[in-house]
Amino acid sequence: MPCASSQSCTGASRLTYDVIVKVEHLLKHAGHLATLRDAGCLFITSAVEAVDDRILEIFDKRHTREDFVRAVSLCREVGLNLNPTFVTFNPWITLAGYRDLLSTILELDLVGNVSPIQYAIRLLIPRGSRLLELPLVQEFVGDFDPEALAYPWTHPDPRMDQLHAEVLAVVGGNQTTVEDRYATFARVWELTEAVSGAAPSDPFALVATGVPSREPIPHLSEPWYC
Repeated sequence: MPCASSQSCTGASRLTYDVIVKVEHLLKHAGHLATLRDAGCLFITSAVEAVDDRILEIFDKRHTREDFVRAVSLCREVGLNLNPTFVTFNPWITLAGYRDLLSTILELDLVGNVSPIQYAIRLLIPRGSRLLELPLVQEFVGDFDPEALAYPWTHPDPRMDQLHAEVLAVVGGNQTTVEDRYATFARVWELTEAVSGAAPSDPFALVATGVPSREPIPHLSEPWYC
């Protein structure tokens, strides 16, 4: 896949690449991470999807929140960037759960790794989706929309659909620099607090280390992968 990483992908004397690996396989084959690094791998994209174990079970991801945290640690130990993707808006996430997702990204020092659009990815349920086999999904979906090629759904908490619309409006632009990512994260944090009625706070003041290093992190030039 194409990537943009300041100097790493242009004018380099050696071939570089990125890979897509499931969290469960990162843990199972952790001994090979250093091999990826030494062979020129710049970063690993992994569809984490959620940090709530119940939602992960519904999605049948075969990993847990703890597994994700461990995968971040393993990659960091060998000097590989892990760029997680999420299905942030789904019928089962709550305002507290969305705030927890943001807090987890912050605490794991992944703000620079996460493409801003990931904060607004909404669950898409196409025809034939295995999710449709679950009774709890039938509670939310409407009739199949042939134009959207998907089953529409609304969140049981209207505030979540409001938050999704507001976050999508913020992250829809072309945000490519690491500073863009930090500024967008702060804005998404602010929107979340406003919708939930919480007092405004600076997210970066909540982490023990303060604002971490904002060195450029290799990433996909097309950020919509999920």
